[in-house]
Amino acid sequence: MKLGIDRLLEDPDLRKPLHGRRVALLGHAASCTATGQHSLDALMALGSFKVTAVFGPQHGVRGEKQDNMIETEDSIDPRYGIPVFSLYGKVRYPTDTMLDQFDVLLIDLQDIGTRIYTYVTTLAYLIDACARSGRTLYVLDRPNPAGRPCEGSLLEPGWESFVGAAPILMRHGLTFGELARWLADYRGDDLDLRVIPMAGYDPTSGPGFGWPIMERPWINPSPNASSLNMARCFAGTVLLEGTTLSEGRGTTVPLEVLGAPDLDFERIITRMQRLCPTWMEGALIRPCWFEPTFHKHQGTLCSGLQIHTDQRDYRHDRFKPYRLIALALKCVRLERPDYPLWRDFHYEYETERLAIDLLSGGTVLRHWVDDSEATPNDLEQRLQDDELQWFDSRAGCQLYADGVAPTPDS
Repeated sequence: MKLGIDRLLEDPDLRKPLHGRRVALLGHAASCTATGQHSLDALMALGSFKVTAVFGPQHGVRGEKQDNMIETEDSIDPRYGIPVFSLYGKVRYPTDTMLDQFDVLLIDLQDIGTRIYTYVTTLAYLIDACARSGRTLYVLDRPNPAGRPCEGSLLEPGWESFVGAAPILMRHGLTFGELARWLADYRGDDLDLRVIPMAGYDPTSGPGFGWPIMERPWINPSPNASSLNMARCFAGTVLLEGTTLSEGRGTTVPLEVLGAPDLDFERIITRMQRLCPTWMEGALIRPCWFEPTFHKHQGTLCSGLQIHTDQRDYRHDRFKPYRLIALALKCVRLERPDYPLWRDFHYEYETERLAIDLLSGGTVLRHWVDDSEATPNDLEQRLQDDELQWFDSRAGCQLYADGVAPTPDS
């Protein structure tokens, strides 16, 4: 399998349209070639065209910002002397001054297949900006480690934010290049968009189901995206950022566990199995204990559960992380009706709306959890409707083999 960046580096014909034009790169820590070289260094060494600027998303070009919601300043690259512009700092939408630095923007970002990952919003903003200013945009495609399955809810109208740029499903099932095609089509932008697709990419085969295990190393695209297991879980576990439950930040397995010091998760797991066992299929779910060294519940022993997709009984088509975490939240509410579950804090440049609603893309999930009479079937019907709508919406943007449309039995 070859990534988009490697194909661009190896094929002179793919590079011909870049000759004589000013080129910028949007990259991060996982923007690496097959040899492990950072894409910026590889493009500079190539010398086929002039790289005039670099852009960094959240966490920076080299992944230097460790915690969540930490801004990065603009700077000058110490090796190459070119400007490094932050799109997660004083601005998140590129300014005219930034756009004046290039004619063509190369985007080489490793996504993890979830709507709220801020790289998706940065992509959407750059599509708008390049269309408005007449710039050309290339996406050098990379795998979606969460694979082809689509799951969760669509972003509702009026709930757009920096963790929700468009009515995309929570687990969207597209590569970054395919998602760029969908966004450009959805927005109706008059954009010179070119995707350099991967060669030999099969998102439907195990054991990777979207990630080429033993072909490509896992390089964290953001500091807490520490494993393939995390990427598979993230479409569900990211919801925990909007709750008082720990999502495992401050441990070695962030966004693969959840827990709290004042809950008994052995009881909660038992309740989950009674209430809706089908939402727990596909992965190993086990009780665990952990003590975060920072972030929520720092220094306090937490009862929790851990999700394992990295074992032989993993079933990619049966694992539903959004439903799994929704079920866990529901069972916390049933176990402790007065538990202070929803975290009210400043989240991703939003101060008025609850983080859980921004993350889920509306109020449906929170209201379902809080409604003592609402059943899993009530949420299941809503999710199925959204998933089928998204599955149809994304079809024309796909560049690689497809999966199977969601059904009530899948």
